[in-house]
Order: sequence, then structure tokens, then C-alpha cells
Amino acid sequence: MPADTLTVIDNRTGKSYEIPVNHGAIKAIDLRQIKTDPDDFGLMTYDPAFTNTASTKSAITYIEGNKGILRYRGYSIEQLAEKSTYLETSYLILFGELPTAAQLEQWTYNITHHTFLHENLKRLMEAFRYDAHPMGMFISSVAALSTFYPESHQVRNPEIRLKQIYRLIGKVPTIAAFSYRHSKGLPYVYPDNDLSYTGNFLGMMDKMTQVKYQPNPVSERALDVLFILHADHEQNCGTNAMRSIGSSMVDPYSAMAGAAAALYGPLHGGANEEVLRMLNQIGSTSNIPAFIEKVKKGEGRLMGFGHRVYKNYDPRAKIIKQIADQVFDVTGRNPLLDIALELEQIALKDDYFVSRKLYPNVDFYSGIIYQAMGFPVEFFPVLFAIPRTVGWLAQWIEMIEDPDQKIARPRQVYLGSDIRDYVPLERR
Repeated sequence: MPADTLTVIDNRTGKSYEIPVNHGAIKAIDLRQIKTDPDDFGLMTYDPAFTNTASTKSAITYIEGNKGILRYRGYSIEQLAEKSTYLETSYLILFGELPTAAQLEQWTYNITHHTFLHENLKRLMEAFRYDAHPMGMFISSVAALSTFYPESHQVRNPEIRLKQIYRLIGKVPTIAAFSYRHSKGLPYVYPDNDLSYTGNFLGMMDKMTQVKYQPNPVSERALDVLFILHADHEQNCGTNAMRSIGSSMVDPYSAMAGAAAALYGPLHGGANEEVLRMLNQIGSTSNIPAFIEKVKKGEGRLMGFGHRVYKNYDPRAKIIKQIADQVFDVTGRNPLLDIALELEQIALKDDYFVSRKLYPNVDFYSGIIYQAMGFPVEFFPVLFAIPRTVGWLAQWIEMIEDPDQKIARPRQVYLGSDIRDYVPLERR
């Protein structure tokens, strides 16, 4: 008997089946042969939220949750955060290899020269209410881009796909910055292509009367690192949305708007906002023991701890914690940091949390840094969407080029009524 098979015995019929095992997985469709009679549809798997179902094969991001490992294309997140830049990491994620100097220069040029928005899109953004949520503006504007570039529907054409990639990576910081300025009642600031990717974004956010805006190098680098950390994260909710919507062969702008909408939720891109609310609720380090006891009694939640994938310390959280002091030297120390540090220290020594493998995740410290840098809380999901754009696009391309992929169409286990006769209204 081959070692790379799974033997299944159906106790309903007594029949035995040999199912191939490849890369530690079986094909769900192979279970279809297991039937109780010829009219039986065949055995299905039931897996709400895809907790143990692989919907794709991917070569982009590797996560080993029990060991706290995160790699892009084989490169550790620690090395990339220390030595790389966001645009270089973006090239790596999209094309699979680190660029040469010439490739990076051309890549940077192509992104930089697609940062401006069509004036009609700017006017569309200006039509939003003064208090419109920045993420709502972001999602709507990204979707609207598809109407400006109708050729983007030719998703099977690699050259046309690449042009949309330049546009999306180049334009999302501009859309994000415009949505921020709109919420503050400030005039929109056009891109300055002399600046770096993150430097230009900070300029569009902060520039007032300066003739030439120069970003603080510490804030610029910190944001670049944060963007690297958020560039991709395997098959999460937003990425699954990007792949599922994209499987209909829709243009990347429409698919990405759906992915960003998934990111809008408080359980995904809004999680760091919940951390800040929790820290503000605690209010002081002296209140932490009482808060911990409430959590253990089920009377509260410890936000920013635990992760669907990581059962160890989130490697991104470690990196963010390291750059926090550099940011606070510029911005001033966020008082919430002391509460966060003390909370982490107490929780990591408590058997209740350790036994449940509840360790700090990326959201625990990122919100504190974003707040210290002057970003409003409602803008946090947008700060997540900007860097995640490249991950969504890489996953989208991988899906399109994968011959195994078809339009997404999950099965269901039907529990409704059997056939019934219609009852006329007067007899009900």
C-alpha cells in the first residue's frame, strides 16, 4: 500500500477507499466517490470559516504559527524589516525574487509615475460628506478606478495586468491621503514624486504651507517598516475575498475593493482600534490586575492577544515593539505604551493566557504607534490597506495563473424543508 495515501472506511457501507495525499492534504473532490447509493451526491467536508481547508496552493507567504515564523518568498520578516524597503519587498512579493539595482530603479520609477489621480476621481471623492469614514471613501474610490481603466478587464493579458499593478500600488497612498484630508476639511495635496513611497504619503497627509515638504526620517522609516509587516499574510479574510471575487475574472480594482471591504471589519483591519479602546478603558497600570481578572471571568476581552494562525509570539509584534522607542523619541511617548507593556508582562506570566497560547499580535502595538504619529483611529484600516495592496495583487495573479482554480463556488449542507406544496393565501 502506498505510504502517501489515506485509507477511509465508510462504516455506513463497509467500503474502503484509498485517497492520495499530496503536500499534507487530500483533495476534497476525492471524497465525492464515497457514497451510500448511486443517487447519493457523495461525501463533502463541512468547515465553517475554512479553519482546516486549503483553498489554494501558494508560493508567496509562509507562516509557521507554532514557531512564530513569517516569511515572504522564503525571506524572514525580521530580515526584510531590518534591511529592505517597502517597494523592494513589494517587488519580491510580486515577482518572487529580490530585484537587482536596475530592476528596483525601474520598478520604483513605474510606481512613482502612477501616483496621480484623474481629476474626475478627485471630484468624486470631494462629493462625500464632510464626516465620511476614510475607509468608506477608500473602498469606493478604488472600485471607481475600474471605470477609468476599462482595459483592466483583460485580466488574462500579463502586460495589461502589470499596468494595473503599477496604478494600484502607486495610487492607493494618494486615495488614502485624500480621504484623510477630506475628513479634516483640508485641501488635497498632490503627490511629490521626488520623495520616497512613504515620504510622499506623509507629505500628502501633513503638508500645509511648506514650499517643499521633507518628512521626518524616523517616521518615514517606521512607516516603511510597518508597511513591510502588513504587505501580505497568507489566506486571511481580505485575501480570501480578493481571490474569491477575482475568480470571476473581474478587474483587479473591483476585486480589491471587495478585499478592502473585508479589511474594514473590526475583526480584521480594525483590530488595532479595539486595542486602543481597551487600553483607554483600563486607564492606568494600577487597573491592569482587576482588568485581567475580569477577562479570566469572561467579563471582558484581551484585545491584541491571540491569533487564528499564530500560537506563539507574532513576529510582527516583536518588530513593532522594537521600533516604538524610535518613533516616540520623535513624537513623544504615548502614555498608553506603559499600560500596554505592563499588560503584556502580566499576561505572559499568567498560566490562564499562556496555556491558551494567547500572545501579543501585530495589532497590539501598531495602533499605539499610529496614534503617536498623529493618525486618527478611524484611519487605521486605511493604513492597513495601503501596504496590503501588493499582497492582494500577488495573490490575485497567482490565482489567475493557477490552472486548478475555477470560479469560487463553495458547497453547503442543506438543512431546510423538504419539498412542500404551495398553500393559497386564503388557506393559510
